[in-house]
Amino acid sequence: MLRSMKATKHGDHLIRVNRLGFVNAYLVREDDGLTLVDTTMPGGAKGILAAAGEAGGEIRRIVLTHAHGDHVGSTDALVEALPGVELLISARDARFLTGDKSLDPGEPVDKLRGSYQKIRSRPARTLVPGERVGSLEIVAAPGHTPGQVALLDTRDRTLIAADAYSSIGRVETTARIPMRFPLAGMATWHRPTALQTARELRALDPARLAVGHGPVVEAPGEAMDRAIERAS
Repeated sequence: MLRSMKATKHGDHLIRVNRLGFVNAYLVREDDGLTLVDTTMPGGAKGILAAAGEAGGEIRRIVLTHAHGDHVGSTDALVEALPGVELLISARDARFLTGDKSLDPGEPVDKLRGSYQKIRSRPARTLVPGERVGSLEIVAAPGHTPGQVALLDTRDRTLIAADAYSSIGRVETTARIPMRFPLAGMATWHRPTALQTARELRALDPARLAVGHGPVVEAPGEAMDRAIERAS
């Protein structure tokens, strides 16, 4: 494992791959191999591939939760290194990967914040809320970006919440900007939508919360409740 990457197992199916102490990708075990959720910043491909090798599985598909650069930055390098890998993202955020930063009719007119990185790779198909990718149910999670998605593992109710929440210092929603880790909140596009998403994800009653920034949280319900209260 490269020094800047650390892999940690959580439960039977989830491996958190942390880069530089503050940004996460996840490997999810499936019967046919591994699903990679997000790719961190540019330069993370070797560490992610090393983590997959240590896990003893082959990355079959890459799911991008949203189009910010700290989540898609190593996608091109991984797609090049993994012939035949399936790349998936929501149709809404897929446009950002091409450099199209226009808003859809009816979307809240607010500033797109954070780094939207243009990449060469194109998705094999786009994600639809309610469908499953292996054991992962796709859940719409807009607000941080217009087309962000979360993923609920139907086997053990692990929720990979992308940047709807963060957990550096304590669990927070990205509908507000906490002093302990302000970056994810500062990158949120539309805070009222992000707060509604936080409530909807809490209603899923996850057994484990895995976020884009911060440690995995077991039995996160009360912490999510407090985070929503602070942002309301």
